[in-house]
Amino acid sequence: MIERSKLPNQQTTIFTVMSKMAADHGALNLSQGFPNFPSDPVLLEAVAKAMRDGYNQYAPMQGDLGLRERIVEKTQSLYGKRYDVASEVTVTAGATQAIFTAIAATICQRDEVIIFTPAYDCYEPAIRLFGGISKPIQLCPPLFRPDWDEVAKSITTKTKMIIFNTPHNPSGMLFTEEDMLQLQILVVKHDLLVISDEVYEHIVFDGATHQSAASYEELAKHSFITASFGKTFHNTGWKMGYCLAPKPLMKEFQKVHQYNVFCVNHPVQKGLASYLENPNHYLGLSAFYEEKRDYFLESIKHSRFKYHPSKGTYFQLLDYSEITSEGDVAFAERLTKHFKLATIPTSVFNKNQEDFKLLRICFAKTNETLEQAATILKSI
Repeated sequence: MIERSKLPNQQTTIFTVMSKMAADHGALNLSQGFPNFPSDPVLLEAVAKAMRDGYNQYAPMQGDLGLRERIVEKTQSLYGKRYDVASEVTVTAGATQAIFTAIAATICQRDEVIIFTPAYDCYEPAIRLFGGISKPIQLCPPLFRPDWDEVAKSITTKTKMIIFNTPHNPSGMLFTEEDMLQLQILVVKHDLLVISDEVYEHIVFDGATHQSAASYEELAKHSFITASFGKTFHNTGWKMGYCLAPKPLMKEFQKVHQYNVFCVNHPVQKGLASYLENPNHYLGLSAFYEEKRDYFLESIKHSRFKYHPSKGTYFQLLDYSEITSEGDVAFAERLTKHFKLATIPTSVFNKNQEDFKLLRICFAKTNETLEQAATILKSI
């Protein structure tokens, strides 16, 4: 019998709750972040071919060599930094595993970790599991810009790490070059570790440029960079991601990785290695999702919801403050049960669950689904 839970107050994630509620009430599900359209048949065939060719046993612990080579080439091409294939890349079971492993490898009792809220909900539980203490910095609407003076004042002698996410889920905000330079100054000054969650790196809009930690020489020396193939190639169920880090950090990362999952799906790695040989398979993603964002926002422009167009990711925040004074959790439940549209209330990601009357929707859906959602939203 478990006498004392390590996560005594941890509840089922909001994504599971809202997706189950959507299923129970027959609602259109724009809550959990996954596409409802298929992956490229070329990628599917590449994976199937790898299975037929016999790549069905364990992959190398660090990941398939060909896939690691493609990752290194992509990173150098886009961000100007070359990681060592042998010692600075690990293929993981999704970015969440990469984030968990980086925390497990580095965070000890009473270490403080700064996170920016609203924050993806895997950060804080992992920090607590290993005895660390989360120190949230609240980003506020409408722009969700970080206050670097506040960040600087939050750093103490116990601060070990900063975790940040750009493009940012759920707000759609992008860290700017100035943000990255401010972060780099603090990280170097206080010798901090960083987890740079870059799972939406290929989904940025309006001509903006993704600011990777890999592009900043000193910041990269302190950083675990995590990324996701599932987000990029419309196959979140494959749970495929990777981590980049300088050799000393990656050595610690792999100590945990080898006893956690050891390695991940071999034929999928082979298929991805083949697919990544053509950069157009990921370089066109921003235009693809920008078109979907614009289609959705044009469809709801006559609704009572207010919004600032997302600058990245495949999420859009909707401000419902002119519709009702209900809390966002209650309103999201009512939308699901009575209007048959499932969304995500964002207060659950905020410091002290502060409620800004914002819902998150996922627009990684077919235009038919987005039209149906828009019709519902305009009726409210």
